[in-house]
Amino acid sequence: MSLDHYVTLGRSGLRVSPFCLGTMTFGEDWGWGSSVEESTRILDAYLDRGGNFIDTANAYTKGHSEKIIGDHLGRHSAKRARTVIATKFFSNMYLGDPNGGGASRKSIVAACENSLRRLQTDYIDLYWMHAWDVLTPIEETMRALDDLVGSGKVRYIGFSDTPAWKCAEAQTIARFRGWAPLIALQIEYSLLERTVEGDLMPMAREFDLGVTPWSPLKGGALSGKYRRGVNAEPGRGTRVTAALTDKTYDIVDALAEIADGLRVTVSQVALAWVLARPGVASPILGARTLAQLDDNLGALDIKLTSEMVQKLDALSTPTLNFPARFLEYMGQVSQGGTTVNGMPSDPWPLLPATDAERY
Repeated sequence: MSLDHYVTLGRSGLRVSPFCLGTMTFGEDWGWGSSVEESTRILDAYLDRGGNFIDTANAYTKGHSEKIIGDHLGRHSAKRARTVIATKFFSNMYLGDPNGGGASRKSIVAACENSLRRLQTDYIDLYWMHAWDVLTPIEETMRALDDLVGSGKVRYIGFSDTPAWKCAEAQTIARFRGWAPLIALQIEYSLLERTVEGDLMPMAREFDLGVTPWSPLKGGALSGKYRRGVNAEPGRGTRVTAALTDKTYDIVDALAEIADGLRVTVSQVALAWVLARPGVASPILGARTLAQLDDNLGALDIKLTSEMVQKLDALSTPTLNFPARFLEYMGQVSQGGTTVNGMPSDPWPLLPATDAERY
C-alpha cells in the first residue's frame, strides 16, 4: 500500500490517502512543535509521496498551523486543488467572548471565515466539529453546517470527540431533513485506547462514517521510545506519563517482538494495527519531524498476520460499558445454536431441546 492508494471517506465520493497528515505540531507557539521550515518540509514530503489529506484546527498553535498551511498551499491554486484540507471549529480564541467558541451558528460562521482567511482558500474540504457543545441544540449546529455546505464554503462535514448517541441523533436529523450528512468521525483510537469499540466504532459503521483515528501512538507511548526500566522523560507531559503503565509496557514488549521479526519499528507495527481495524479509513499521523513522518509512513508496507493481531488484541482488550459484554452472550439466546452471517452460536442451555418441551 502507498499514500496514493486512496480510499473514499465514509458514504461519500471524497478520496483521501490511507494516512492523514495531522498538523497540530505545526508552529512552535505552544512552546513545542515544528518550526515553519520543518513544517513545510513535512508537508512537501507527504504530498510528494502522493498524500492528499491534511488535518488541522482553528486553535492549533493559536491559529499558526492553519496559516502555515495557507502560506504553503492555499496561495498556490494547483497545490490547493489537489489537497483535501480538513479543519475544525469549536475552540474559543477570544478571551472574554462567550460566543467566540462552541457550535452555535454565530460561532461556526465566524470560525469558518477566520479559518478560510488563515488557510488562504475559498473553501474547506472537510469541516469538523472539534467536540460536542453541550450548550447548543444539535439542530442549530447541523443547520448552520448545511448552510455552509450550500454556500460552497464547506464541501463535507464531520464530528470529532462526540458521544455516539449524539452523532446518531445528528445524522438522523440530517437524513430526515435533507441536510448535509456527516461523512466522517474523528476519535482517539490505539492499542491503548480501545473503549471506542463499545459504541463509537459500531455507530460509525452503521451510519457509514469514515473513521480517522487521532493519537494512534498514544502521544508517543507506543512509539518504542519508552520501555520498561528505561528512565525516559516524555516530552508531551502527563498525557504520556499517565499511559506508561505495566499494561502499556506489556503491549510495547509485544510490539517490539513483532517489529524485530519483521525488521521494522515499534511505531510502524502499532500504526499497522490501527490501520487494519474494521471501519478505520485514515489514521492521523502527528509527525513533528521529517524523520518521524518517514518512519510512520513505513507502516503502509506492513501486513500483520492473524497471530500477531490476536496477540496484540489479547494484551489490549478493553473493558467496555454495559451492554457490550452482555450482548456478547445474546447470540446463543437468539440464534438457537445456528451460524448466521458467519457468527456461530452455542445452544442456549435454557432453550427447549425438543418440540415436546415447548408450550
